[in-house]
Amino acid sequence: MAATTEVATADLLDLSSLESAFEGVESLVYLVHALDGDDFAESDRRSALNAVAAATEAGVGRIVYLGGLGRGQLSPHLESRREVGRILRDSGIPTIELRASIILGEGSASYELLKAVVENVPAAAVPDWVNSPAQPLYIDDVVAYLRAALTIDLTESRVYEVGGPERLSYLDLMNLYAEQHDLTRFFLPLPVPPGVGLWQQALEAVAPDRAKVWLRLIESLRNETTVQDSSAGRDFPDVQPRSVADALRAAA
Repeated sequence: MAATTEVATADLLDLSSLESAFEGVESLVYLVHALDGDDFAESDRRSALNAVAAATEAGVGRIVYLGGLGRGQLSPHLESRREVGRILRDSGIPTIELRASIILGEGSASYELLKAVVENVPAAAVPDWVNSPAQPLYIDDVVAYLRAALTIDLTESRVYEVGGPERLSYLDLMNLYAEQHDLTRFFLPLPVPPGVGLWQQALEAVAPDRAKVWLRLIESLRNETTVQDSSAGRDFPDVQPRSVADALRAAA
């Protein structure tokens, strides 16, 4: 018998709309982010609080949340991701928070930014934050972690750091993407604020409807996103993240 999928429509900013959507739900995978909004942090906060209220009322037994890795003084984007994780973990519902490094593949705003810049900008000055270390992770491997997190033994909330097997910078990623697609590109890291001058103009020229999101992501490039806690490798042994080269080939 073929599996079926039931679609429920609701608005996380409207608590009254969530009751029917959460009815019968055993586990909640929380992937919500309001990065394109004017006050995305407040929207994220309200959405998480409403989700917790609805999940508690519905008797949801587990929450799996995809957050973001970040070291040091966090950007507004990553601080919001961290706050949402705290709200979900403080709900009393056992929660697994997966803090991921840069995600490569269709649907990832970081990957869309990578593609847009490398494919459309032959040369540019970029913020020197692009040199911060990261462990990029292919989107199918992220999905594998999310699926595994639904079934592992869980008696209390846990935070896991997840990333690919290699440490490199976003600038390295840009150059690897260019090399893979036979593009000649020149990007010069400079110690300038993100989203100003020619850099901001380039993003707005490529995709004006996405520029706001991308500029907020660029702010997060100053944060190192490497895995320091290896417990994900211990508790998710069947998930074997692929290399950056393999991820870029698969995402093409």
